[in-house]
Amino acid sequence: MKYNIGTKEKPMGLKTPPLSSEYTMHSDVKDGKEVLVCTVGKTVLLYDYRCLDDLHAMLKKHGDWMDLGSADETEAR
Repeated sequence: MKYNIGTKEKPMGLKTPPLSSEYTMHSDVKDGKEVLVCTVGKTVLLYDYRCLDDLHAMLKKHGDWMDLGSADETEAR
């Protein structure tokens, strides 16, 4: 399945769950493989683009909704 994520020139703008920070996502190709690029400030994270299909399948299996959770990486656990 192809998703409308954005391009390097025009990435999708998003906000974190508490709406306190912004980040961008876009699709690209690296080393011949399609990747999902997440840019938060100067940090760039790459994910295998197939993760979107995996997430879609997981949500379908759970009735289109499940609590994924989120946490601030700097919070003590």
